[in-house]
Amino acid sequence: MKKLLFGTAGIPVRTKGDTSQGIKDVNKLGLSAFELEFVRSVNISKEKAPEIKKVAKDNNVVLTCHGSYFVNLNSKEKPKYYASINRILSAARIANLCGAFSICFHAGFYQQESKEKTYQNIQKGLKNIVKTLKDENNKIWIRPEISGKISQFGDLKEIINLSKDIEQIQPCIDFAHLYARSIGKNNTLEEFRSILGEIEKNLGKKALQNMHIHIAGIEYGDKGEKHHLILKESKFNYKDLIKTFKEFKIKGVVICESPNIEKDALLLKKEYES
Repeated sequence: MKKLLFGTAGIPVRTKGDTSQGIKDVNKLGLSAFELEFVRSVNISKEKAPEIKKVAKDNNVVLTCHGSYFVNLNSKEKPKYYASINRILSAARIANLCGAFSICFHAGFYQQESKEKTYQNIQKGLKNIVKTLKDENNKIWIRPEISGKISQFGDLKEIINLSKDIEQIQPCIDFAHLYARSIGKNNTLEEFRSILGEIEKNLGKKALQNMHIHIAGIEYGDKGEKHHLILKESKFNYKDLIKTFKEFKIKGVVICESPNIEKDALLLKKEYES
């Protein structure tokens, strides 16, 4: 990636139409990234995917994808475990046909397992997924995401370690989730520097030049994330976060997940360019 691009999580609020129109509108707004939302189902067919790829290319919009919400690679129930693997694979296949470079998802829940055992189970599932995609010559980046609830697998260390342990895995860093799952920490200039420093130390500068980032305003309680907010209605310190993006010269894609997706995506872009 040559620079840092800003975009929306799905179709802009103002769009009257489908994904293709949403991508065109993102370009008209002056944004340059768009996340395909496969969170409830893979809503683009194999036949439609080349059209999406062309529209994105024609409008200079880089695509990412958010996979299914219904994933738990730590499930003890075999049907749920295999369904989780298949959901990630299905989304990765269509996202790749659409020309997306990266797919993120929440990998699972601790449930009654220890952190160590949960890590092993999720690592095993991800190795299977990557092997299948490699066999299909699908080079899309697979990105377990930082999760917002304490009960969910996916703190910074876990996501970095998966990226070290498995080829074709890189982190999806959701800074709002890091803030929420730490109950209000990870929200100062120094903490943002520490997070990016940790990524650089463990995964190298190349990881900072291939980022898939989520930002939103967020409300949290004692168990972590409650719901997303508009940035200016939240205590999330996006201004200092943006400063560290410039300091570390990061490249890649910043996807805004606030309820007013395009307005806050533009706000983040403006803050970055100022």
